[in-house]
This record gives sequence, C-alpha cells and structure tokens, in this order.
Amino acid sequence: MGEGLKELGLTEVEIKVYLTLLEIGSSQAGIITRKSGIHRRMVYDAVERLIKKGLVGYIVRNNRKTFSAANPDRLLELAEERKRAIEAFLPELQAKFLAEKEKKETLFFDGKAGLKTVFEDQLQVGKEIKILATTPTGVDLMKFYFIWYDKRREKKKIPVKIVLSEKHKGLLEKIPLLQKRYLPDKYLGNTSINVYGNKVAIIHWEEKKPFAIVIHQAEIADSYRKIFEAMWDFAK
Repeated sequence: MGEGLKELGLTEVEIKVYLTLLEIGSSQAGIITRKSGIHRRMVYDAVERLIKKGLVGYIVRNNRKTFSAANPDRLLELAEERKRAIEAFLPELQAKFLAEKEKKETLFFDGKAGLKTVFEDQLQVGKEIKILATTPTGVDLMKFYFIWYDKRREKKKIPVKIVLSEKHKGLLEKIPLLQKRYLPDKYLGNTSINVYGNKVAIIHWEEKKPFAIVIHQAEIADSYRKIFEAMWDFAK
C-alpha cells in the first residue's frame, strides 16, 4: 500500500500520518505523534502538506486543531490531477525526445531478431524504401516474417523500389507496392542497402549469422538515395 501511495507523490512521513489518521480517526497532533512514532514537528509539516493535497482536513476547537483524513476516494482525484499535469507538459517532452532521435547515430543489429527490429523501424518511419543489391537469401531467412511485414507495409501505403540481380527475375512476385528493376549479377552481392527516411540500413544476409548496421544521418541517407537512383536509372 505504501509503495502505491508513493507513486502519487506522497512521502513516507505523509503516508504514515495519513494512514494513522485513517486508523484512529479525528485527532490532534499530539495523538498522531504518539500513535505514529513520528516527531511532532514532522507531523505538523506532513499534515500541512496533506491539507494542501486535500487528503487531510481540520477544525479548530478552543484554539486547537483537530485533524481528519479525507475520504480515500481523494487519492483517485489526486492521480487524475497528476495525470493532467503530465499531459500538460508531455508535448514538450515528446519534442525533446524526437529532437534527440534526430541526432546522428550508428546502431548494430545482430541475428534474425535484430533484423526484424530494422524492418519494424522501416514501418515506423513510414517513408518510401529503396533497396539495392538484395539477394534471395533474405527472403529465405525470414520469409514468414516478410509475409506479415508486407501486409502491414501495404496497409501503411509504404512503397518499395528494389534493384535485383538479373538471375533473380521472377522473384518477389505479387508483393504489394513494389517496383523492381534488374542489373547484371556482377554489380550485386550478398549485402543489401535499404534507404528510408534519414536512415540507411546495410544488411549482410549471412545465413548463419545475419546482421545489420543502421546509420541515422540525413546527409548519408541522401547520398545513398542518389546512388540508388543512379543504379535505378541504369537498371532494366
């Protein structure tokens, strides 16, 4: 219970005072001190804070204050107030988060799980994907994932342009929102380059241990995009 109340911003002393008042009912500071074992000065300070939070009320009799715990339903209202306070400055935090994300970085992803993270990122970015020097190895390694991936890509209306080796004509048939062109085998290898948004994913499709390097930098992504367009124009 105490941990839950801490989540609402209450200190340990405030929690103990509030729970003591719930247990013993309306009481003066001296009684709260004896029952809770908390120093009298700390009790007064905690009670004042609880009054401001609407969790404690008081009446004055013969110039002495008698304190009472508010209905615990007030805790729900307090939680809603904290939620509204967070929502008020959330856009500013999100702006800072997005600005941080736009910083230049290079990330390494290992194995099939790592590659799935890269492709999920492509769906999240939601921009056209341009793929150069791909091989059927990737399709074979993750064919069941790509069925699901392409369905969601189609739903998000994310187009793909891909340059394939001539020997792979007929591959990737019936894939939605996909344009293909072909180059002679000598120009392509076992590594593909995926350009999307401000990112470049260099994926090495090694069967036993595939991996990817994702570079997040707009200038580099633009350079690779120009290289892709040159290859696209050259391809058939």
